[in-house]
This record gives sequence, C-alpha cells and structure tokens, in this order.
Amino acid sequence: MVEPDFSKTLLLEVLRAAGTGNAQCADCGTADPEWASYKLGIFICLNCSGIHRNLPEITRVKSIHLDFWENDLVEFMKTHGNLCAKAKYEAKVPPFYYIPHSKDCLVLKEQWIRAKYEREEFVATSVCHETGSSGDCLWRVFSLVRPKSQELQSCVCQPDAEASAGSREGFLWKRGRDSRQFLKRRFLLSATEGVLKYYTKESKGPKAVISVKDLNAMFQTEKIRNPHGLQITYSKEGQTRNLFVFHESGKHKEAFKKRWFSLDSQERNLFYFKDPLDAFELGRVFIGSKEQGYEVQADLPRGVTGKRWKAGLTIVTPHRKFVFVCENDREQKEWTAALNEVISQPLTA
Repeated sequence: MVEPDFSKTLLLEVLRAAGTGNAQCADCGTADPEWASYKLGIFICLNCSGIHRNLPEITRVKSIHLDFWENDLVEFMKTHGNLCAKAKYEAKVPPFYYIPHSKDCLVLKEQWIRAKYEREEFVATSVCHETGSSGDCLWRVFSLVRPKSQELQSCVCQPDAEASAGSREGFLWKRGRDSRQFLKRRFLLSATEGVLKYYTKESKGPKAVISVKDLNAMFQTEKIRNPHGLQITYSKEGQTRNLFVFHESGKHKEAFKKRWFSLDSQERNLFYFKDPLDAFELGRVFIGSKEQGYEVQADLPRGVTGKRWKAGLTIVTPHRKFVFVCENDREQKEWTAALNEVISQPLTA
C-alpha cells in the first residue's frame, strides 16, 4: 500500500519527466495538463478530458491533483506516457491531416480524439511495449455528420452526429484555379470507393477523383471569407493541391427525434434509448460539475424551435451543447432540477 502523498509525488515525477512528452496534452498540445487517462496512459488537458469522458469503453480519466491514484495506475502511467501513445495511435497519420491545436474548436478536437482512440484510424501494426520508459516506446476527413439522438425520458431531442455510410452528393461553390470566382460544382463523396469526386458543367466524367486517404479538410472561414468555408488539401503528382469551397447556406435542419432518457446520478451519466424497454443504450452523455463548465439552461438556443413540444432544455458541456424539448413545462422543470442536482455536486475519485 502506498501513501496518497507519495503516490501523487510519483505521478508528478512521471508528468515532468524529460523525453516523455507528458508536459503537453497528448491530444491538442496544451501545456501543463492536469488530467490523465489511466486506460491509455496519457496526460491530457481539461477540455480534452471532457471528450474522453464520453468514451468510457475506451478511456477513463482522473484529475492529477484532485483524485487519488493507486500505485498500479501510477506504474502504468510511468510505463506508457504521451510519446508512447503517439507512437501507437498516430503512427499512420496522413501527411496532410490537420491535427488540432490548443486554440482550435472542440468539434475538431473531438473528431481527432475519436479518430485516434475510438476508430484507431492511424494505429501502427507494432505497439509500444511496457519496458519501463515511454521514450522507448479511412481517417474521415469528410465525416459529413449530424448530431447523435439524445433524449429525456418522454422528451424529444435534437439528433447528434453519426457518419453516414455509402455516398454523399451535393453542390458546393468552388474557387476557380486561375481566378477568384467561385463556381457551383457537383461533389460526390463515395465511402465504398474511398474517393471524392467533383464535376464541372461541361464535363461528362469527373473533373477530379481524389483518394480520401490522401486528402485533408479544415474549416477556413476567414481565408475564404465565408462562414461555411472549407479548404481541401491533397497531393497530386508530387505537388500539394488546394481546393477552396463553401456551402451556399451551411444550414442543415434536423427534425427532433423522440427518445427515452434515464439519469444515473451516481455515475453522472444520462443514458438514452429508442424505446424504454430496449436492452442496450443508444448512447450516453456525461454530466460533469459546474466547476468544469457544465450547466443546464431551461430554454432552447436562439433560432431553434420545436414543432409540437415547446418546453426547451439545453445541456451545456465544455465541448458542445445538447438540445432537447419536453412535452410540457412540468417535465422541463423536473429534468432541469434533476440535472442541476448532479452538476452542483463536485467530481469525486
């Protein structure tokens, strides 16, 4: 049995050890991370820890300073670390893939974290072995996704994001290669072929066929001067090629979907089901504390309205908002009170 203070001292030594990469968040590079995933053996920042909490089957987090650390967990962190995880989970990142930084939005960070640990899109065939030193040790750039369905018992919720299979086709405004004029072009993203194609009005066949594994995409609202601007980068004949596109409106309306919710206040999880008798959950939302930036708002975001049900409810987390509508004001008040009770309680080890 190790004394808590001594165990914490050992953990801080691992955090500060030279040549481990532990002094920056393993996912976004933020300096002096204060959280860690004891299942992956990495040190992460507060914002990224909130994303990790939504992947309980893959990663579990603890506060470096506030939580108790058992000796075996400290040893696990010592034999792994950020550089070891990087060697495994980032071994095959495409050369043009945009890796989010500390100042990037949480949507990009979440997709990056899910790509690395949930989908394991860049994993090396050989992994880091526990030798005592961490120093030894189709990415979906176009996941045109929509939010996954959340719910509150007999409430209806706004859908959340799931990648669609098959193909995605539509029109985007593309900047001409030799001019500043944007022209309307048809784009086709084929998951079965693993390619992105676009067509001009004159051409019968595609103007370009781009392999998804060779491209990267990032939001470029300022550069393109459009709130829905996107830069697509890929390699063509040994040279880097950029496409600048934007959607005409960027608006994508989704109907609210009825889901059944169950709140586990002890584990701080809001589970949702398609039917109240379903054997398995569709998903869950982790409910953190007020100190971490979680809150409940008894209304809907500006511009969002329900059709039949008008009693809105918004759960605000450090990395996104979950929007719901309840059948009546009474249920809205009951859910708001129940969620606020959980949020008001500090996190425990």
